[in-house]
Amino acid sequence: MTTERMTGERIEVSRTIPASAGDIFSVLCDPHGHVAIDSSGMLMDASGDPVAAVGDTFVVHMDRESLNDYPLGQYDVTVTITAFTPDTEIAWTIVGAIKPQIGHVYGYRLEPTDGGTVVTSYYDWSDIDPVWREANIFPIISEGASGHAWDPGPHRAQHRPLTQAIALGRSPSRDRCHRDTMVP
Repeated sequence: MTTERMTGERIEVSRTIPASAGDIFSVLCDPHGHVAIDSSGMLMDASGDPVAAVGDTFVVHMDRESLNDYPLGQYDVTVTITAFTPDTEIAWTIVGAIKPQIGHVYGYRLEPTDGGTVVTSYYDWSDIDPVWREANIFPIISEGASGHAWDPGPHRAQHRPLTQAIALGRSPSRDRCHRDTMVP
């Protein structure tokens, strides 16, 4: 079951995933995990190491053409982690070529539950730069798009193996993602 909520300048979509919070969190720490669960089709590839703390970064190779709204073509953005609580929450902002930087935040909260984890995806534009607020273009992703994260539907067939691996608890980056928080 998916629950959607839009309040002011924030969209939240929650759904229960039959996997542990730790396994899901490890995918969210991995740059390639972001590409695998992207519901917009804009994320083409990523480079960089799995993140382990606030301030960590990686690069995502984007193509806005999949949305058929703005002809931006291919470009890169840097994902900068703004919240990091292992197995509980991760959030990031995007740094790109656009000036001033926009300042919107994407994130996930994870809550263990019977049979898996309640995953809440959020998109918050409450602290965007005034230039972008005046442009009145937010939200730049829809509630519906947020609700399709983790959906291995036909449009996501190329990512089905990774999505299945998440559900089975197999993530190659799990130890690297938790490297600063694991107790020997």
